[in-house]
Amino acid sequence: MSTAVQTRTSTMAQALNAGLRDAMRADPTVHVLGEDVGPLGGVFRITDGLTEEFGADRCLDTPLAEAGILGTAIGMAMYGLRPVVEMQFDAFAYPAMEQLVSHVAKMRNRTAGAMPLPITIRIPYGGGIGGVEHHSDSSEAYYTQTPGLHVVTPATVADAYGLLRSSIASDDPVIFLEPKRLYWGKAEWDPAAPVEPIGKAALRRTGRSAVLITYGPSLPVCLEAAEAAKAEGWDLAVLDLRTLVPFDDETVCEVVRSLGRAVVVHESTGFGGVGAEIAARVTERCFHHLAAPVLRVTGFDIPYPPPMLEHHHLPGVDRILDAVSRLQWEE
Repeated sequence: MSTAVQTRTSTMAQALNAGLRDAMRADPTVHVLGEDVGPLGGVFRITDGLTEEFGADRCLDTPLAEAGILGTAIGMAMYGLRPVVEMQFDAFAYPAMEQLVSHVAKMRNRTAGAMPLPITIRIPYGGGIGGVEHHSDSSEAYYTQTPGLHVVTPATVADAYGLLRSSIASDDPVIFLEPKRLYWGKAEWDPAAPVEPIGKAALRRTGRSAVLITYGPSLPVCLEAAEAAKAEGWDLAVLDLRTLVPFDDETVCEVVRSLGRAVVVHESTGFGGVGAEIAARVTERCFHHLAAPVLRVTGFDIPYPPPMLEHHHLPGVDRILDAVSRLQWEE
């Protein structure tokens, strides 16, 4: 008996909304809370219609107090619920960092595994939407450097749905980073199709010359750069990490060893950024396979610039191709 494929065309925002709705339907312990997530449906309308369907006690508007929001979620999780917290913008999450670092990330270890905290913390992040500082930060390094957290960042419509469902089902706390500028991109996807699990990277484009290693909002830029690189005679692969913690060393190293050249691309600052860790891990594990140093294309080491200048700050095709040109091709 054949099963019809239930494909649909959706934006990433709609897929995230479907992921929350389906998780709440499947499990009554799933609760959503945050600023304006109720009748308004959130700033980006990710929670649209959830209060109407599930009631205000399961999709809860909160005061403007991020530390209080996350502290409340900790208590909810300790009593058996699965809270999904929305931090309205990336930098709005900073007031909750003490709760996150001191309690969310450490509770399971502190109790020798007796008390996991199944909290999913959704954070719209990154630039490219003309937002000012505190609305365009790429803050992933803060979370990847905090042991006890999983850090997930989808770049496709299908992953937005599948990884969100997996995050909510996880007994570990998950920082779920949503690239704001990809919210309105559309794609066909099948909600019933299996999605690679948390901790598994995906090769989005094969190539023979070098690999661009990226995640989240930089994936479309890397795919565009790979297409443009053909005019220069380079055939670039594009690897989407999907999950920053746990990190998929196996897939990353397999691709790098097969090609010998790699460039890491992300929006956040270069110094102390995720790309630095990736470059170090690849160099340690793939040194004898490398034909050139692992290079990085990142945001500049500055506070996020005003909207009219952000296109200079964000990695673009030209900067990526310039890095590729420096991969010691003369050998």
